[in-house]
Amino acid sequence: MNRAIDEKLISENPTSRCILPKKEQKEIEILPLTDLQKFFEEAKKSGVFELYFTELATGLRRGELLGLKWTDIDFNANSIYIQRQITRTDGEVKESPLKTKSAYRQIIVPPEVAEILKQKKDRENGFSEYVFSSPTGGPISPDSVLKMLHRVLKRAGLEKVRFHARRHTFAMLALQNGVDVKTLSGLLGHYSAGFTLDTYGHITPAMKQDAAEKVGSFLSKAM
Repeated sequence: MNRAIDEKLISENPTSRCILPKKEQKEIEILPLTDLQKFFEEAKKSGVFELYFTELATGLRRGELLGLKWTDIDFNANSIYIQRQITRTDGEVKESPLKTKSAYRQIIVPPEVAEILKQKKDRENGFSEYVFSSPTGGPISPDSVLKMLHRVLKRAGLEKVRFHARRHTFAMLALQNGVDVKTLSGLLGHYSAGFTLDTYGHITPAMKQDAAEKVGSFLSKAM
């Protein structure tokens, strides 16, 4: 509208006195940490342990996780390059570019993840170029992975959650264990640290309590 005024198309900005609605903070859904052992045990029985363990340890988006290829993994450096995603478009499951430049990234994974994936690669012996593939060796449909997750949760006697809850769980664990917001933003592939803070800053009451105790301790010593 301001540009329209500059272009002499209108004489006044009709939006100048508008009051924008406050942004509502969406509730963040996470997998309860007390349920992780049950979940992993059932995931092992169902043959999908590596997929969900990797997701919880990296916080990758569903499409990014399914788009991983063995050539993206540097086992010597324990690193993974995120270069593509798997989507369903017009009924077709296929590779697609990532949505933003920041989504293209390299992440360092825990040694446990690298070892689990190395064992998986050795077992499969070149069956597929994808780390997590369909029975025919092609990419897995994102819908199928979600249905699989719900089956595992049901068999484990756990409540149904969205696939994205694993990404949120990773973010919460990272923040609560001292990972700074800027680093976490890079790991998640967010476009800015501000977005990461807006999304997750309110779900870490333990961090707020810890900060209060640290400040109180410092001031007490000063007195």
